[in-house]
Amino acid sequence: MKIALIHDHLVQNGGAEQVVKALKDMYSEAPIFTLLADKKVCKNFNCEVNTSFLQNFPLSIKKYQWFLPLMPAAAEALDLMGYDLILSSASSFAKGVIVNPKAIHICYCHTPTRYLWNDTHSYIQNLNVNDVTKIFLPLLMQKLRIWDSLAASRVDHFIANSQNIQRKIERYYGRQSEVIYPPVNTDNFFITSGPKKYFLAGSRLVPYKRIDLAVKAFTRLGIPLKIFGVGPEMMKLKEMAGGNIEFLGDVSPTEKAILYSNCLAYINPQDEDFGITAVEAMASGRPVIAYRSGGALESIIEGITGDFFDEQCWEDLADKIIRFDNSKYDSEIIRNHAKKFDISVFRDKFGSFVNKITQNENRH
Repeated sequence: MKIALIHDHLVQNGGAEQVVKALKDMYSEAPIFTLLADKKVCKNFNCEVNTSFLQNFPLSIKKYQWFLPLMPAAAEALDLMGYDLILSSASSFAKGVIVNPKAIHICYCHTPTRYLWNDTHSYIQNLNVNDVTKIFLPLLMQKLRIWDSLAASRVDHFIANSQNIQRKIERYYGRQSEVIYPPVNTDNFFITSGPKKYFLAGSRLVPYKRIDLAVKAFTRLGIPLKIFGVGPEMMKLKEMAGGNIEFLGDVSPTEKAILYSNCLAYINPQDEDFGITAVEAMASGRPVIAYRSGGALESIIEGITGDFFDEQCWEDLADKIIRFDNSKYDSEIIRNHAKKFDISVFRDKFGSFVNKITQNENRH
């Protein structure tokens, strides 16, 4: 059976790319297809990556959002006709590839395309474009939503990365799905008995991650906060931050593990589809203070592995930080809970799902 892997675009290192890496390790002979790929990101996969015609456009990597109207055509232009099993990792366009009529297409869905469905209004508002462009954007979004629904209908079987996303797949696509949580290599993280002097937050610095809430809360409290990650919000966040907040930029996996292990708690102010960084923090034995929404409700046990704040505002987060008591948490219990999301669990469940589907198809 010839297998192909397809991902939306490999232009950054995030949770979705960790899933692709895990799939590539499982299906080592399968080539990777994507709309766009940054050579720096591709080094993580140690293989040739097949890209779409968008790869040849000027600024296609740095300004890939400019090419949004062309992405459906780019996905459909990828030639996957020679493959029997297509495994797509999708939060947007990868699920829309056209495959052989006899092939099986299994989509690991990180989220129904966020800016077309539940975040469409805030996405348009936060775009750094002129008012005239914003007038026409809803028309583009409408056309892309139609295509996105059509693309979802091409998938034979959906896997959701959480119960949170399972509900969204049913709401927006009208499809059932199996839940398999994304992989976290818990062996890369460790518990340390060293002093805990700071809180930690980190992600791609984009609006929906709501790192601004953490910056506002900690600036007012004057408590040390370290933030890892890069993104378009960096300058804006630095401008509102006090001297007690340190921006670390892009950190190595080793540096990140040390940061997790030595923090008082990890701050998760966003509504995540699942939230791999929260699990990484727990794999380091550290509790998570999270907004009570989304995937955090599935990964965090309140009072045992972390705590929640209820209103997505800096005031509520600040109140929770003031009341935070590090002494009530047991690092071993937190780490043992995180192991439920280990990469070995992902491999077993994903492999079993694929085997079940392919065996059933072969019987028919």
